[in-house]
This record gives sequence, structure tokens and C-alpha cells, in this order.
Amino acid sequence: MTGKPGRTARGGAQTSAGDLLDLVRSGRAVTRGALQQMTGLSRATVGQRLDRLFRAGWLREGAGGPVDSPLGGRPAITLEFDGSHAVVLAADLDTRHARAALLTLTGEILAERSGALVVEDGPEVVLDGLARWFAELLTETGHSPAAVCGTGLGVPGPVDSETGRVIQPPMMSGWDGYDIRGRLSRAFAEHTSAGTGIDTGTSPVPVFVDNDANLMAYGEQRTGYQDCRAFVLVKVSTGIGAGVVVDGALYRGVDGGAGDLGHIRVGTDALCRCGSYGCLAAVASGGAVARRLTEAGVPAASGSDVRDLLAAGHPEAAALAREAGRRVGDVLATVVTLLNPGVLMIAGDLAGTPFLTGVRELLYQRALPRSTAHLDVLTARLGERAGLIGAGALVVEQLYAPERVEERLAALGV
Repeated sequence: MTGKPGRTARGGAQTSAGDLLDLVRSGRAVTRGALQQMTGLSRATVGQRLDRLFRAGWLREGAGGPVDSPLGGRPAITLEFDGSHAVVLAADLDTRHARAALLTLTGEILAERSGALVVEDGPEVVLDGLARWFAELLTETGHSPAAVCGTGLGVPGPVDSETGRVIQPPMMSGWDGYDIRGRLSRAFAEHTSAGTGIDTGTSPVPVFVDNDANLMAYGEQRTGYQDCRAFVLVKVSTGIGAGVVVDGALYRGVDGGAGDLGHIRVGTDALCRCGSYGCLAAVASGGAVARRLTEAGVPAASGSDVRDLLAAGHPEAAALAREAGRRVGDVLATVVTLLNPGVLMIAGDLAGTPFLTGVRELLYQRALPRSTAHLDVLTARLGERAGLIGAGALVVEQLYAPERVEERLAALGV
């Protein structure tokens, strides 16, 4: 690259083509003149770096913007991220069910598929099934495998974001340390007979793996609560987990273990699936409510069965869901006091009025008024699509981050 060092919006010594793309995508600078002002780069240097983005097909010119000069003149041509140059594949894996979708780079779902996939069948079987769904979605929409720039996958367990491997997952027997990225990438190539993606022309389509609650939180925060600086989503289904978004970024902890609320001890003697006694998930998850309903003579095999009973207005299910909400609300009082979020969102099989009522009862009783004064406690907006949308957004944010942009442009030879 040529051009003199400039003032970078990201704190580096020189503003790259990736930084310019980031400024355009975020809306902070959408004309050539605004990019010059934001970065301190010369007109020629901005033009050279934008040319690389145009040649890659990632930027396009939009309509003319307002005329800033009091002397008039031609309106400035705006710059836009071209979201049509690639597509994203996403999947959200639960313990017994999964969803998959093909999305645009701006998060629109073009096609989706759902069905039974049981995590206890093991990663080989499950990931091959997801790859088959991906191939079918591409065929259905008429997209080539080469149009896929990346794949995002949410799983019901703690994930090391550096390696994409689950770490000691309580509900994913046989998955601990497994190479999810590699296997899903190979399975996709096998089902599509295409082993390359458009980002390098030679490398497999990149795969990004994260915890399902994290991706649900990311999807909800990005689409409806971008101004919320501290956002917490709690998923209550077979297990209980939370996703936390702080200043627009997922908070994962040191090695992906943040948000594992289901295994906080709450002083009971109930045996949890993790092998310990007294975990919150053992008494307040969808699975725990299903077990209590079955013991009371109301057959329920899983959290999804409880969801159906709640939708039908079943009184025993509603009473147990409210009790579970109180238990979770007791724990969330500590979470709210620690993080002081602006939004606390409840998602998953038990998300509904009875459970939410129980959460609010204990949360507002136990937390300090200062911690809840500006808190909204509500249920998820995106429903079962939240994880898919979050997975798609994660892929785009990773692949179009300034540092990754430079790598990809170099690989494309532009």
C-alpha cells in the first residue's frame, strides 16, 4: 500500500483499507471527504484504498449526499457496503433439535431448515447432518457454494473462541475438545463438492463456533438494542445459560466459560446432568420442569414439551414455570447487581408470562433498587431465529474486521 501515514480511527500508525471499510460499514464516514477528515489521509491515498475494496466487490457507490458547502456544488457520492457479494451459512444446535439458515451479509434470512438432530449422537453425525442441510439451502436458493464467505454455529456448551472447540460441556457427551471447525468444513465440502470459499480461493470456508446463548444475545442486541451498553440474555431450555454483550462486544470470559448460570449452586440436593448436586439447571431448567410435570402425571419429555403445554395454558405447567422463574430470578439478582445491565432478556422454551413473572418477583425483591432503576426485563424479540441471526452477524463481524480485511484482500490479489 502507498500513501503517507495517517490518523487512524482504530489507534494504529496507518489507516488501512480495512479501517476505511469499517468506517463506511458503521456509518461514521460514508463519503470520500468524510473518510479524509476522519483519518487524515490524503485524497489520493483514500482513493487507492477504496479502489481495492471496489475491486473486491465489497463497496459500491450510492446516492449523492447533502451538499455541505454554503457555496453549493455537486452532492458528494456516498459509499455503501455491498451486502450482495456473498452469503453466510448459520446453524443453531440445541440438545435435540437444530435450525440452519442461509443469510445475506446484512442479516436477512433467505432460507432456513429445522429438524431433529440429537447432540448425544456425536459430532460426526450431527455436523454431517448440518452440512447436508447447508447444501440443500444453497440448492434451494440457487447460490453456489463459492458464494459462501463463512459459516457460524451455535452450540449448547462453553466454547473456546480461539479454537472453536467446546470445553467440558455438561450436555454434549463426546464433543469435548472435538475439532468442530475442521469437521464441519470438510462435511460441507463433501456435500457440495466445493472445498474452497471466496475469501482466499484456496482455503476452506471459515467456520466460527460460539455458545448458543452468546449468539442469541448478540443477535438480539445487534438488531434491537444497539444503544444498550450492557445487555444480558438468559436462555432457559434443556439447560440454563446466559450471553452478555458489553459495549457491542460479546463477553466470553477467559476461556469461553462466562454465562454458565445453570451450574451455580442454589442449595438443593437435586442431581444435575453435569454430575454435581444443587445446580440451578437441576431445578429450574426446561428439563427440570418437564421432569416434575411427568412425576405429577403430565407427560413431558423435554423443555419443548413444556413450551407446548404453556402455550396451551396448562395450569400445572404455568405454576411450575413461575416457580422456576423465581429460582432463576434469585440468581439473576446477583448478576444484575454485578453487571448493571440496561436489558435483561429471557429466551428459550420457558420464556413466557409465568416464568417472566417469577423472575421479576425475586429479582426486584433481592436486587438493590439502584441496580434495577434503569433495567428492562423482557422476553426475546427474535424467537427461535435469534441464534441464527447472531451467528450470521458474528461471521460478518469477524470476516470484515479491519485486520481480517487486509488478509483477505491480499489473498484475493487486490
